[in-house]
Amino acid sequence: ARVDVAGTTLGALGLAGLTYGFTVWSEPGASRAVVVAALAVGVVALTAFLRVESRTRAPLVPPRLFRWRPFAGVNAATFLVYAALSGVGFFLVVTLQVVAGYPPLAAGVAQLPVTLLLLAFSPRAGAWGVRVGPRVPMTVGPLVAGAGTALLAGIGPSAPYVTHVLPGVLLQGVGLVMTVAPLTTTALAAAPDHLAGVASGVNNAVARVASLLAVAVLPLVAGVGASLTDAARLAPAHRTAMLVCAGLLVAGAVVAWVTVPSSSAAVRPADDGAAGGRPDPAADGPATDR
Repeated sequence: ARVDVAGTTLGALGLAGLTYGFTVWSEPGASRAVVVAALAVGVVALTAFLRVESRTRAPLVPPRLFRWRPFAGVNAATFLVYAALSGVGFFLVVTLQVVAGYPPLAAGVAQLPVTLLLLAFSPRAGAWGVRVGPRVPMTVGPLVAGAGTALLAGIGPSAPYVTHVLPGVLLQGVGLVMTVAPLTTTALAAAPDHLAGVASGVNNAVARVASLLAVAVLPLVAGVGASLTDAARLAPAHRTAMLVCAGLLVAGAVVAWVTVPSSSAAVRPADDGAAGGRPDPAADGPATDR
């Protein structure tokens, strides 16, 4: 009925501040004052965003949705899994060129088997997830992908693709096949039907924000900063980054195991609309906290 102008503006400003601050943190000649100011703007804007969303009648992101544990859990798992995948995709392509000496095209298509596996087997994985419930695939899948990510930590100079890259990429692909379809289905099922569009938007935004922050923050965590063309510094940073991403995937598996129900039916919230009416999105979220 209404556009949440304040929420939209504050959310975008908060993410812009954090991303800009983390991105320029390690750039040569970067002003500390500018970095601190950008991060401060991000934190303040996101804090204000949460406050505005809790008070407006037509919030961009209805806060009550997150009181339903499966919805909060699947989005937390989404954040961890997609942060890890974006970190791997970023570091792997750069490392294969700078450290291993791959041509840009070869480095760019190194993860193509992941895409092919998802195209071929995602429908079957979705059907499997319906049969066994979302908890098992959303737990096992990130663990398998985490094992593949850990294997990619061993890439060094002149690393052969078949023996040093492909095994890790294939394991990642298998893990993603098990994870992605059940995760998306659960994210949509964990909201009332009248908020399905909101649930889809939230889950997609969580994945994009995770990717954004991972690419901005991971070089700092890995200790390479902006020195992505220095092979001597990038090789150990790549190892650290892969292990951090593997840890994020394991954390995503733990979150899924703890918060996502074992059966698909238990994912759906009780809708507290009275006499078939449609609850107000700002005031009426899922009725049961679990």
